[in-house]
Amino acid sequence: MRKLINLITDKVSKAFEDAGYDASYGKVNNSNRPDLCEYQCNGAMAGAKMYHKAPIMIANDVVMRLQGDDMFEEVNAVKPGFINIKLSGSFVTDYLRKMREADKFGLEAPEKVETIIIDYGGPNVAKPLHVGHLRSAIIGESIKRMNRYQGHNVIGDVHLGDWGLQMGLIIEELKERKPDLCYFDEDYTGEYPKEAPFTISELEEIYPCASAKSKVDESFAQKAHEATFQLQNGTRGYKALWNHIMNVSVTDLKKNYSNLNVEFDLWKTESDAQPYIPDMIQMMKEKGLAYMSEGALVVDVKEDGDTKEVPPCILVKSDGATLYSTTDLATIVERMKLFDPTEIIYVVDKRQEMHFTQVFRCSRKAGTVKEDTKLKFLGFGTMNGKDGKPFKTRDGGVMRLETLIAEINQAVYEKIMENRAISEEEARKTAKIIGLAAIKYGDLSNQASKDYVFDVDRFTSFEGNTGPYILYTIVRIKSIVKKYKELNEEKETFQLLPPVSVSEKELMLELTKFNEILEQSIAELAPHKICAYIYDLANKFNSFYHETKILSEENRQKQEGYIALILLTQQILETCIDLLGFEAPERM
Repeated sequence: MRKLINLITDKVSKAFEDAGYDASYGKVNNSNRPDLCEYQCNGAMAGAKMYHKAPIMIANDVVMRLQGDDMFEEVNAVKPGFINIKLSGSFVTDYLRKMREADKFGLEAPEKVETIIIDYGGPNVAKPLHVGHLRSAIIGESIKRMNRYQGHNVIGDVHLGDWGLQMGLIIEELKERKPDLCYFDEDYTGEYPKEAPFTISELEEIYPCASAKSKVDESFAQKAHEATFQLQNGTRGYKALWNHIMNVSVTDLKKNYSNLNVEFDLWKTESDAQPYIPDMIQMMKEKGLAYMSEGALVVDVKEDGDTKEVPPCILVKSDGATLYSTTDLATIVERMKLFDPTEIIYVVDKRQEMHFTQVFRCSRKAGTVKEDTKLKFLGFGTMNGKDGKPFKTRDGGVMRLETLIAEINQAVYEKIMENRAISEEEARKTAKIIGLAAIKYGDLSNQASKDYVFDVDRFTSFEGNTGPYILYTIVRIKSIVKKYKELNEEKETFQLLPPVSVSEKELMLELTKFNEILEQSIAELAPHKICAYIYDLANKFNSFYHETKILSEENRQKQEGYIALILLTQQILETCIDLLGFEAPERM
């Protein structure tokens, strides 16, 4: 279904052409002066130089050819040469009727269905999720849902860190604490226990303890490096411990991501890419790309036109160890072999931009990715506290994600209980739903690349540009419809009618923008544009609601038209919040 703005542009462009001007001047935009008009065309201003005419003369020529068209309520030429447009209520209503009947409200299917892999999440195993993992999970999940909704084949991959030094640290610390475990007995040939020799709580305590020890105990650090080497070279007992670490960690990670309403299609790890590394490195050597520099194996990736230095991409360090860059390059090899994606999107902290510049360029030079496969880096900014510094606990530590969620849920629960309209049990369940909306909307309403302040008081407010405000609007609509159905006989559909008030027409016009906004948001990987849209839509609905007697309207046909309109508003709001990764409760 064509976007409304395009239909208007087509009509105005034809008028330019009929008046003897180039049709390209007929581009129409949303008005930046909604007090004067709904849409605006500035083409006459641009065409004045070309045709050696005053802009107002060109605008008058065009407007004369648009007068009387059923699409428009009003078209005016305004000095020095603007064309101001108001649509007819019947045209807008017909467009909304078609939207309501169309699949996905008329969002056009992509010309070509892409296979898109989204790399988001990225935590290291054996560590609890903390606030630093929040943005990748929330943004990545929304990007996945948006592209999938449009019709693409989208694969979300958590891409766990499971193959680095942290594994050696954990294994060595376990060895010191429990030296009699069979995993450390080189002569042991039996089956290893199915039950892990630690709980998730113990595991989460072991890693920071081992990490701190390695910084002050050189002997322990060396043993941890050796344990890492043995694991990566297949030592049987260490591999069995690694499996335990993975199973315990992934079970806990899945639970925590589930609390964020985040799901991954793949639970791939760094270790999954390891088998691809030897052949990849050999190929780069044979192509003459990889060479030795100061004992390390590197690939030059700088290009003419670089405005800042781009260092070589290191494949193997002087001590023989591989790096994140090696693993990320091999992961691309694996993804191309298993999924042949047309696009890979990395949702990562923006401070890693140089790393991914190196990896993408190296992959392109080596030919491990197809020429037409897009590699995109979506770098996000920092989540800060009110002091403008990275968000911390009160004592200055890094806050666990489950602690943050619990604090948000408690803040929302207390606000709900101030009214005491529902039971404590229902309040807890509702607080969980609203709390998630507060967190996600609070994050996604900001442009991903920018830092933002995580303000619990503001994010949990039921007023203003917040998740709870959007949910409150949806719940308000649900309440009206429920009361209407209690008073009237059930109907399958309600007839949309032309608007009779300014606020009603403004709501209808906002609804027509759905597929335009969604298309932009998907193309630009910009969930914040969906947030801005639903905030505007919620405001337009609430203005309409406050000015219109919906349930007390005596004209049955007019009342049913109102119900049709607010039901469509609810459907579009609920579709949008689902794309952002949260839902609305039945009541608040």
